[in-house]
Amino acid sequence: MDRFDAMQAFVRVVETGSFTKAAETLRISKTSVTQQVQQLEARLRVRLLNRTTRRVNVTADGAAFYERALRLLADLDDAETSLSAAAALPRGRLRVDVPSPLARMILIPALPAFHARYPDIQLDMGVSDRRVDLIGENVDCVVRGGELTDQSLIARRVGDLSLGVYAAPRYLARAGVPGHPSELENSHHRVVGFLWGRTGKPTPYVMQRQHERIRVHGRYVLAVDDGNACLAAGLAGLGVLWLPHYMVKTHLANGELVPLLEDWHLDAMPLYLAFPPNRHVSAKLRVFIDWVVELMAQHAPVLDRRATVEG
Repeated sequence: MDRFDAMQAFVRVVETGSFTKAAETLRISKTSVTQQVQQLEARLRVRLLNRTTRRVNVTADGAAFYERALRLLADLDDAETSLSAAAALPRGRLRVDVPSPLARMILIPALPAFHARYPDIQLDMGVSDRRVDLIGENVDCVVRGGELTDQSLIARRVGDLSLGVYAAPRYLARAGVPGHPSELENSHHRVVGFLWGRTGKPTPYVMQRQHERIRVHGRYVLAVDDGNACLAAGLAGLGVLWLPHYMVKTHLANGELVPLLEDWHLDAMPLYLAFPPNRHVSAKLRVFIDWVVELMAQHAPVLDRRATVEG
């Protein structure tokens, strides 16, 4: 039995709550995971996990061993990194999940420079706006817009996305140009709804002008859960859009979209990079975080520098 492989299998079972999920994230068979954990229990002469037909629970001894195993695996990773070429050139597989518009318009176009700097890092990039189970899906980190609701994650604010209100000329020719946000609640106006992963429902937008503040819900004929689809719906004339400026600047320049209600203010959308508190920040994850921070400083810098503190 390789003790470190067995400890890694045990840690993954605890984190995912399932032998099957642990096997999937480790890319080995469920039988191998089961055997490694059984051999580890036999060596330690304690029961680490309680197994039923429906779930796996960690025992008191297992919980104590989990904390120590986690530290040992992290120390092993640090030792290998410091005593190999990886100290100067991080390597290995990194699993990340990012919003689709950010991937398409900012991150992926900049990746050639990242891979020129770190040629031995293999990125598995999930491109979505869905809510990701970082532990269960064995994801190293996610980048997400909006305030984070999961307070258990370690998060770093990497950017602030300026928001605006836009519509296609064909929509405005049909529905008219709104002069006040309240007009977007009228029966002849439509918005493109965005379904946030946290709730699965469209969220109202708060707009402010001097001392006047209004929450706009709007009516929609289409609501989507993907930023690129939201932009496509607006370009097709399906309604008024609230989007980050980086997504629309090209379409504003060529006249495909028109800015609306420019004397009204919307708070910038914070952009966070987050990872689990028990996930060791490896060299490859650290350089990826630093690269995202560097990249977003060019495209959407953090407006309040005090908000960059981790925690």
